[in-house]
Amino acid sequence: MRYLLMIHEKRGERDTRGEEQGRALYQEMTAFGERLRAEGRLLAVESLLPDRHAVRVQLEQGRAQLRDGPFAETREMVGGFFLLECADRAEAVALAQECPAARFACVEVRECGPCYLA
Repeated sequence: MRYLLMIHEKRGERDTRGEEQGRALYQEMTAFGERLRAEGRLLAVESLLPDRHAVRVQLEQGRAQLRDGPFAETREMVGGFFLLECADRAEAVALAQECPAARFACVEVRECGPCYLA
């Protein structure tokens, strides 16, 4: 089964880190991803730029409405993700607990599946 580990960071927290600290955290996350790849669990991984670089697209009455980030109504942003192949939810949760981001962010575990399932 596929699970997505989404890293939810506090808005602006990256700005409080110096480059050295940011690079060290990034290296920890990269090492975690490489371990998962070596174990055959990692399907995809990406780090995302802050949402000030993002745009939200929504169609209203057939017309595109675009909103540039940052998005003031949210206190968190998705900072990256790991797409994993796991035996079950328990395994995905255990990996989320091992993720270095769990020390400075929230790691949300989501099972992948069709959107019509409730």
